[in-house]
Amino acid sequence: MRYTIAEIADALEAEAVGDTSMVVTGLSEPGQAGPEDLALASNAKYAGSIAAGAAKAALLWDGADWEELGLNAAVLPQRPRFAMSQLTTMADPGQGFGSGIHPSAVVDPTARIGDDVTIAAGAVVGPDAEIGDESIIGPLCFVGWRASLGPNAYLREHVSIGAGVRIGANFIAQPGVRIGGDGFSFVTPEKSGVEAVRESLGDQGEASGQPWARIASLGAVFIGDDVEVGSNTVIDNGTIRPTIVGDRTKIDNLVHIGHNCVIGEDNLLCGCVGLAGSVTVGNFVVMAGQVGVSDNLTIGNNVVLAAASKVLSSVRDGKVMMGYPATEMKTNLDIFKNTRRLTRVLRDVAELKKAVFKSNAND
Repeated sequence: MRYTIAEIADALEAEAVGDTSMVVTGLSEPGQAGPEDLALASNAKYAGSIAAGAAKAALLWDGADWEELGLNAAVLPQRPRFAMSQLTTMADPGQGFGSGIHPSAVVDPTARIGDDVTIAAGAVVGPDAEIGDESIIGPLCFVGWRASLGPNAYLREHVSIGAGVRIGANFIAQPGVRIGGDGFSFVTPEKSGVEAVRESLGDQGEASGQPWARIASLGAVFIGDDVEVGSNTVIDNGTIRPTIVGDRTKIDNLVHIGHNCVIGEDNLLCGCVGLAGSVTVGNFVVMAGQVGVSDNLTIGNNVVLAAASKVLSSVRDGKVMMGYPATEMKTNLDIFKNTRRLTRVLRDVAELKKAVFKSNAND
């Protein structure tokens, strides 16, 4: 990284003040900043720590007095946290995968490789696969038969893309992502105890134990543009139709998306979220860490699911849900508060019973 303050401000569409020709070569937290670093002080709580470092320039909050903070220059974006998106991209040195096709990579002669593509050491690109322009395929990655990656794809190390998977532009996959494995689909010759339990909510009926028969996954996975998938996340193939992830959806580490799921656009799925098969998710949905959604449910648009919520029924547009089973957050918090009061209430009831029984006995 080597930019002037003016260049950074221009890229961020922000105001630059002071010595805008000053060059910075790195980003740093304020207290650890060196003289050539841009200190990142996005709000006033960092004001005191700027003096602890040696920064001469900083990215500051709106309205900050950069001269009083002893700086020679500053960048003043309207929304500092949003500015971090472009700024960190500018500073990212990459992973050192090199350029071109590494001699140890295995690329099938029928694969279609776009312009300026990097295929790193040990990667495998299968028959009839397609890699879009300016993509980077990291070390030990696998792109299967007839799989398709749009332009500017970026696969970190050990990413697996199965046969027939179709992915749009600007895709990012962190280490260990697995897309296009078979769904977890099994069936018994006769009605199973689990099916009876779902219908009766607790009774297995006369069902006996049976062996499970595998249902093959014939569908693939279709992913839109500008999607990012976190480390060790898995997205299963559909059974007949594809599993779908919409444009601009961001998926964290250790997420499982089951077969036949349809995920809309601009969603945020945080760490350890699990979606069972055939879940439909709308747009602008946020699922916090460890959310679980049962199969064949629909989550509407603009829904927020709080951390560790377990969703057992469909959720309408705009709802904020929490708990197990997930209910509207306000209702869930009321239940929690009332549960904490239960001991006192029971103690009061016991005292009332004593008083009533004593009164009756005296009569």
